[in-house]
Amino acid sequence: MSLQHLLNLAAHIATGSAAICLGLALLAGAKGTPGHRRHGRLFAALTLVVCVTGIIGNVFFRFTPVFAVLTLLVAYQLLSGWHVVYTKDAGPNRIDTLLAVCAAAWAIGLVPVLFSAGARAGAAPTVVYSSLGGLVFLLAYDAARWCFPRHWHASLWRYEHIYKLVASLFAMLSAAVGNLVRFGQPWSQLLPSVLGIMVIVVFGWREYRSRRRGHLQTPGAEKNLVASVD
Repeated sequence: MSLQHLLNLAAHIATGSAAICLGLALLAGAKGTPGHRRHGRLFAALTLVVCVTGIIGNVFFRFTPVFAVLTLLVAYQLLSGWHVVYTKDAGPNRIDTLLAVCAAAWAIGLVPVLFSAGARAGAAPTVVYSSLGGLVFLLAYDAARWCFPRHWHASLWRYEHIYKLVASLFAMLSAAVGNLVRFGQPWSQLLPSVLGIMVIVVFGWREYRSRRRGHLQTPGAEKNLVASVD
């Protein structure tokens, strides 16, 4: 292993470990506070370094299918989930289009490599293709957002932020398990993704309950709610 490869790997592992620990702490802490936003920006910065070092490792040192796909998935989820915090009820804009086009082009370029016999050697096809399928689902959803009524974005952006950022965290955890745990593959590597979906459901439900309580506490909301049902 060359010195350059070793340094890149050390930066990848160090920032990945820090991002995972910080991400778990953010999940446990209060949301929407100045501290959450400040530490969220740090999480995003660390995760970007993880993605950049992952790209460097795959391109210049050793291509690993599962990590190539996970790097793409994490990068897209992170950037689009971070950007939605700034657009909120305005809906998608040109930056969203640029992110989606770049991610789609990257994925299309990866497909023939992933299907080649050499690239598949030593990989976990279940994890590779499920991650690629998750990216396709996200790209399809983000394309459909352009057709949504404008007022939908006021509430949907919160769920998008939850899904994409939490999914980024657990995708990194899945990659870490793939490197550290050598038994029970690929199921042990899929477990973080399953846990991530469970966490997303819990936080999504909490967000829904919180917004519903806030709506019902608004003067006249109960009357409007009854009228809308009638």
